[in-house]
Amino acid sequence: MFEASPSGVLCRSGDLEVLLDPSSAGEGYNFVSHAHADHLPRGARGATLCSPETEALAAGRGRLLGPRAEAPEGASLHDAGHVLGSRGLLLGDSFYTGDVCTRDRGFMRGARVPRCRHLLTECTFGLPEFVFPPVPETRKLVDELISRLYSRGTPAVLMGYQLGKSQTLADLFGHWDPVYLHDSVLRMHDLHRELGAPLKERMGHSEAERRGLLRRRPWVMISPVLGEDDAFVRSMRSHGAVTVGFSGWACSDRLGFRRRCDYTFPLSDHCDFPELVRMVVRSGAQTVRTVHGFAEEFAAHLRSQGIDASPMDARARTRRTRTR
Repeated sequence: MFEASPSGVLCRSGDLEVLLDPSSAGEGYNFVSHAHADHLPRGARGATLCSPETEALAAGRGRLLGPRAEAPEGASLHDAGHVLGSRGLLLGDSFYTGDVCTRDRGFMRGARVPRCRHLLTECTFGLPEFVFPPVPETRKLVDELISRLYSRGTPAVLMGYQLGKSQTLADLFGHWDPVYLHDSVLRMHDLHRELGAPLKERMGHSEAERRGLLRRRPWVMISPVLGEDDAFVRSMRSHGAVTVGFSGWACSDRLGFRRRCDYTFPLSDHCDFPELVRMVVRSGAQTVRTVHGFAEEFAAHLRSQGIDASPMDARARTRRTRTR
């Protein structure tokens, strides 16, 4: 079962206790679902339950975790489909999803959530307005856009979260030539390649600029989501580039994501609303707790469907990831 603790959520099964994505690592077991900064604990105490990829990606971002341990008896890690190395935790008959995506995207395979009695799930996009188009449809629309831009000699800057989304974009649109990467994306890209992700070798934007390659238009650049006042974006604009943003928020006016780029497309590393509902139903959970996003609203919808659901706590309900 799940209960609130000073540093997050605690999961108990018999004598075994595990902190789930805690804000501060405890002395016992700490489960780290993936290497996004908002899920990495402060401190390197206790034993860490995570994938080898999460450990390496966290270190690559300058965050050292406590010693990685094998899952104890009664616990198992399951692919969460969110980013490379992301996992959910099954402890006894309770399952915590972490951030989760059940949809295949490029080299990322969607999660297959195990059957459980008690489920704790994120619900970043836990409102009915969040319905994402199929990935092949989005890919087709973006390819058509890039083709039109290329016909005019116009470069395109594809913007997505540095860890996860950028690698998906590099995979989905790597057939365009040439493709360059923002230097910060290149570091994550190369680490993914070292960890076995099937990504092509790429050049960073500083090197491409130094060689004068960005003057040879058109090209595709993959970068984090940056504002118009950022020096990198100003530099790309000087080459005539347009910006294309990718996020689940692109199908909604919430948070103003659609105003941040010239073009936006809904592409996310999280479940959309129908996928969240299907995941809950397929888990067979008798009780559901919700965190991270529209937790209260999603729990209310599940209750309307006859499912015993409630938000974890007020603090968790306010936590939302804005660019995924």
